Amino acid sequence: MKIHSHADEAVTCIRSNQHVFIHSAAAVPQALVNALSDRHNELKNVSVYSIHTEGAAPYATPELKESFSVKPFFIGHNIRTAIQEHRGSYIPAFLSEIPSLFLSGEIPIDVALISVSPPDKHGFCSLGTSVDISLSAIQSAKTIVAQINRFVPRTHGDGFIHISKIHHAVEVHQPIPESFIDDQTHETLAIGKFIAELIEDGSTLQMGIGSIPNAVLSCLGNHKDLGIHSELFSDGILPLIESGVINGSKKSKHAHSIVGTFAVGTKKLYDFMDDNPMVKMLDVSYVNRVDVIRKNPKVIAINSAIEIDLSGQVCADSIGQKMYSGVGGQMDFIRGASLSEGGKPIIAFQSTTADGRSKIVPTLQPGAGVVTTRAHVHWVVTEYGAVNLMGKTLDERKKLLISIAHPAHRDWLLSSGG
Repeated sequence: MKIHSHADEAVTCIRSNQHVFIHSAAAVPQALVNALSDRHNELKNVSVYSIHTEGAAPYATPELKESFSVKPFFIGHNIRTAIQEHRGSYIPAFLSEIPSLFLSGEIPIDVALISVSPPDKHGFCSLGTSVDISLSAIQSAKTIVAQINRFVPRTHGDGFIHISKIHHAVEVHQPIPESFIDDQTHETLAIGKFIAELIEDGSTLQMGIGSIPNAVLSCLGNHKDLGIHSELFSDGILPLIESGVINGSKKSKHAHSIVGTFAVGTKKLYDFMDDNPMVKMLDVSYVNRVDVIRKNPKVIAINSAIEIDLSGQVCADSIGQKMYSGVGGQMDFIRGASLSEGGKPIIAFQSTTADGRSKIVPTLQPGAGVVTTRAHVHWVVTEYGAVNLMGKTLDERKKLLISIAHPAHRDWLLSSGG
């Protein structure tokens, strides 16, 4: 391994026409990303692969479009404009299957840019808050470039890499990105209460980050023996761990452990994760495998929708033809929860958009992608209630979905031909 004095030296190994992977979410190596972007005059046609990344993405700016092409598996806010303006293109894929694309060579990775904790006395660094698809990218990359950062928590699980496996490194110590819990609204709290009523004691939870997952967690204070097996978790789990509500005692897989594949939150969450054997950060191809998920009892999978039609088709990655986010792990956990004994897959969202349009619609917008098919959908929850579509006819589904639509839109939906 070669240790460099500056980040710009560490990224000189990157060449034009190469494939570069960027470590995910809060683990984005910002010093390396900035240094790579600064080399734009020397580089052409570099493909940049990632799932969601926090922080700045200067390589995705219009001025750098000849140097970098953005090819994400999930579209975050920092690259959304670049994708919508065709300075890159989204790759649809289930989160659980992305590692196989790297490991098989279907998508070859020339250089992986990662952030790691300082090595321990045995020479092992940790990938910290993000193992996800990053582990497979590292395993398949020809060259690994690391930002060694003392702010990266040392997490247990699959995310260890020996210092000898790193080709280039630079020490840049900077706090990793934080994401703060949104204040609850009347609508999100209502959704949280409806979902909490569906959750039995001893359930295993999958939920992401955002106002609805946090609202659900805030309503679970009187529950018992809950567990976590989730691709993503955030600060909302901490009060329930401290109170003993989340203890994992009823889980069949990894009992008494919090299982995740990446985490985004505040410093409090990152400090909790640091050297905590209760937290296991594992490869997403394992965490999101349906046959693994289903082995836990009463799996509750809570996922979102951009819109849902009256037959139950869920669009969660685009607004019409305009790509917005991604497939992610929604289908992995929807299916895993439905096959779990006593499990409940849940699609939850506020009934209207910020400008008052109904998210429950007669038909999806032209070009909208179906992330979760009507046959996979069970529970749907808005601030107006919770309905179970499983086993219901198309006519019955229409009536149930209209019953949880915003009252201002119910007559329109009833009169539609959907």
